[in-house]
Amino acid sequence: MASKNTAKKSLKLAPVLDLNEATALHERLLSLKGAPVVIDASAVERIGTLCAQVLMAGARSWEEDRMSFTFAKVSDAFVKTTQLIGVDIAPLMAKEI
Repeated sequence: MASKNTAKKSLKLAPVLDLNEATALHERLLSLKGAPVVIDASAVERIGTLCAQVLMAGARSWEEDRMSFTFAKVSDAFVKTTQLIGVDIAPLMAKEI
């Protein structure tokens, strides 16, 4: 049984998430495995399809591990671009309790 007292880890995304950033993003996500993660996408100016896929694969992996994977802050550019490429991040947005 996974510990519910595991501290959340955060990941602040780079402003430009293009093809060159995909590998680094993947490695950063892998370093956070085993703990709930909160993504800060507030500084994102551009995001490419490959980085969006890396993030969605991360969300699925965390879900399979029964760990929280949420977006706490997102920029307008992040939201608009993910919508354009057909990614719905609404279910992953942090909810206030």
